[in-house]
Amino acid sequence: MALRCCICKLLEHGIYGINNNKMKKVLKVLGWGFFILIILILAGSLFISHKMVKGILQPECKTRDMEWNWNFMLENAPKAKPWADSLVQTKALKDTTIVSNDGILLHAYYVNAAQPTGKTAILVHGYTANSFRMMMLGQIYNENLGYNILLPDLRYHGKSEGEYVQMGWKDRLDVMQWMEVARQMYGEDTQIVAHGVSMGAATVMMLSGEDLPSYVKCFVEDCGYTSVWDEFYGGIQQQMKSLSTIMLSIASFVCKVEHGWGFKEASSLKQVAKCKLPMLFIHGEKDDFVPTAMVYPLYEAKPEPKELWIAPEATHARSYHFQTETYIQKVCDFVSKYIQ
Repeated sequence: MALRCCICKLLEHGIYGINNNKMKKVLKVLGWGFFILIILILAGSLFISHKMVKGILQPECKTRDMEWNWNFMLENAPKAKPWADSLVQTKALKDTTIVSNDGILLHAYYVNAAQPTGKTAILVHGYTANSFRMMMLGQIYNENLGYNILLPDLRYHGKSEGEYVQMGWKDRLDVMQWMEVARQMYGEDTQIVAHGVSMGAATVMMLSGEDLPSYVKCFVEDCGYTSVWDEFYGGIQQQMKSLSTIMLSIASFVCKVEHGWGFKEASSLKQVAKCKLPMLFIHGEKDDFVPTAMVYPLYEAKPEPKELWIAPEATHARSYHFQTETYIQKVCDFVSKYIQ
């Protein structure tokens, strides 16, 4: 009874001598302090996420140094050198430009087939590369198969404008424009294969799920990622294991606000599930940049017809270099089934 009275008196007069008014002031200060702390954490997270997105979509690289990329391609693909040199000497390597639907000036190189034909390959390069880095694959189509080839520079890359890399999502619509340019160049009997590597492969897969014209016949994707979210998650998880999902979610929100698309929205996996046209999936056995494991859910999601080839020993975007003759044969055999 005496204990109960003591407790009542403490509550009545305030714990440890602090009256109710003072307690309310303390709680109010603590509440505002907590609120300000949350605001600061959110502001800091947004700032860090903005910097992260900017760093990824505005990388420092040599993409606009065309001479450096030409020489890099020749050094890494000596088999293509005689053919590439002949294009320069005969002035067969030409270029053209278009304006995207949102007003970006886009550039591409093209080479006509030795004999007039509508058979055309559109070759899409990877992150921080440019059109010249696809020339060795252009040789397969132009010299081996007798196709026209068109090699776009994606936004921010090569001679194309654009302040930011678009990771394939906006690029898919640009490549669709280039497909129509090819049709206008090569006539009503145009038949197109789109072949991409790395981010270019993701671009090709992303466009494969769109409503495409009948002259698009098939696709070749070489080491593309399942989605922008999945690709970034693997990188950020190594640096911020416990905060990776939270930080990536905030970064995706920032990207959506600033660039109009989010990381999960930019999904190759969802797009290939809608694709009814034939697709050849290629991935290096030892790819740890876009992990080899990514190709299997992509292949499973894609309806028939489809084919899969895992290039032995190949690292990221190096299947052609590690297994040159097999790569050429696989591509020629696949594409020849669907473009007659």
